[in-house]
Amino acid sequence: MENLNLKNIILASKSPRRKELLASLGIQFLTEVKEVEESYPEAMRGAAVALYIATKKAEAFEITSDNMIVITADTIVCIDDKILGKPKDYEEAFDMLKMLSGKRHEVITGVALKTIEKTRSFYEVTAVYFNDLHNEQIEYYLNTYKPYDKAGAYGIQEWIGAVAVDHIEGSYTNVMGLPTARLYKELTKM
Repeated sequence: MENLNLKNIILASKSPRRKELLASLGIQFLTEVKEVEESYPEAMRGAAVALYIATKKAEAFEITSDNMIVITADTIVCIDDKILGKPKDYEEAFDMLKMLSGKRHEVITGVALKTIEKTRSFYEVTAVYFNDLHNEQIEYYLNTYKPYDKAGAYGIQEWIGAVAVDHIEGSYTNVMGLPTARLYKELTKM
């Protein structure tokens, strides 16, 4: 870990959850964000989308020293081969949560690590199983937490995670937006 703190690490994210998760690893870092259009080719699916957008975010950065590592990430929710991004409004968020109700879905986070030499990328997949949700529960969650900045219209660390998530298979922090154990492993390899 000491070697990591000798690096100039930049987390390219506005997400308070990603900042919290990276800080929990005991790594010192700065945050800097470059605006990037988060679009992807229409035929692209699943992990390829998350990797594509994470890499696109990394490419926006110019690495100026051997000591610099930029970390970018993108999280998507997939159900029945459909990608759920961030909802644009209440109605779309409601529809997303209705779609997830009582079903299994996948949360996929693509991560890119950019240095002066290269960009390495990886992804993590977590299966999430939702209990059935009543309309009143969805309405309460949306009105109270306003999860419009979250893929799939929910944050597992919020009220909905406590009542809707029956169980998960895989990394909990991945569902929050950054697979910390895998990220730490990849950073220590660099």
